[in-house]
Amino acid sequence: MNQDPSGTRNTMRLAVALLATLLGLPAAAQLNIGETVPTVILDGETGGRVGGGAWNSDSLTGKVHILMYVDPDKVKVNAHVEEALAAQNFDRSKVASVAVINMAATWKPNFAIDLLLKNKQEKFPNTLYIRDLKRVLAGAWGLVDDGYHVLVTAPDGRVIFSGANALSDSQVEQLIATIRQHADSA
Repeated sequence: MNQDPSGTRNTMRLAVALLATLLGLPAAAQLNIGETVPTVILDGETGGRVGGGAWNSDSLTGKVHILMYVDPDKVKVNAHVEEALAAQNFDRSKVASVAVINMAATWKPNFAIDLLLKNKQEKFPNTLYIRDLKRVLAGAWGLVDDGYHVLVTAPDGRVIFSGANALSDSQVEQLIATIRQHADSA
């Protein structure tokens, strides 16, 4: 019987991370450059799309995806990154943006965050906004919990960039170059 070792490894990491999240333990998983993100579904009690419905991380394929995992209390940490990316005018047939809001990382009430998300949606209409109500991505993927994590995946779902908290100017340059390189080859 042949098994895909990377698939087995990803499944085991996801199970350990979800168990750690449920038990309130620190995250054990951490995505590395070149690895494929394990499947995570946010729906119902765990979150989902801001406009309603489930979100499945398997949707992070087919294009370069820029995923920002944000604690609402740290939203301004990478405003310079958001503006730099918006100024690039990436071809939306090749590059997509996803903002996952870590709702469990803040003291702010959900209704207040929802109002802010509505404003963000108007400012960045091409971004898909997702709510993570239980820190699922922090646990399953090892993303920074109480901060701001920028993750980029290639069209095949592999991680091609990962940076936590305030990105430096050189990291922003690397981020943009990485996106361009993979979008141009898509």
